[in-house]
Amino acid sequence: MIKIVKATVNDCELLSNISAKAFWESHGNSASKENIETFITKTYNKEVFIQELLNEDTIYHIIYYNNQAAGYSKIVLNVPHPKIEQQNSTKLDRLYLLKEYYNLKLGAQLFNFNIELSKTNKNTGIWLAVWIENFRAIEFYKKAGFGIVGSYNFKISETHSNPNHIMYLKY
Repeated sequence: MIKIVKATVNDCELLSNISAKAFWESHGNSASKENIETFITKTYNKEVFIQELLNEDTIYHIIYYNNQAAGYSKIVLNVPHPKIEQQNSTKLDRLYLLKEYYNLKLGAQLFNFNIELSKTNKNTGIWLAVWIENFRAIEFYKKAGFGIVGSYNFKISETHSNPNHIMYLKY
């Protein structure tokens, strides 16, 4: 059974745990262990999630598979990007799925859920940044119709950044 639920501040610890595990699984070899651990500690702590969940512009959803949290998404509506003409586009900030759930098409279901949410809120497209070496994610987004429209350096630490593609899908 699959269920997608809007996250609340009560889910901060769960989101933090999923974030750390999913980031290690997808980006663990992108920088030193120390840099990754520092990034995770700084970025995916409960206090950060509380602040984001209290911001009504930031929307988190958790996907459950057989009553187990398998991943989550984070979107922000109406976020412009200099490489995208449409001003009312959604930023897909995160689509995290734990590796053990990869082959169940849960990521696609959560992604499609967010597309519909974006459209319901009268956004005309969706954009994201994805690490250029995350080939699985890039292929997923290309199959969904995204194109590469720019680049971005994702800062892991003061001394390390990962090159990212900016990808966009117009509805």
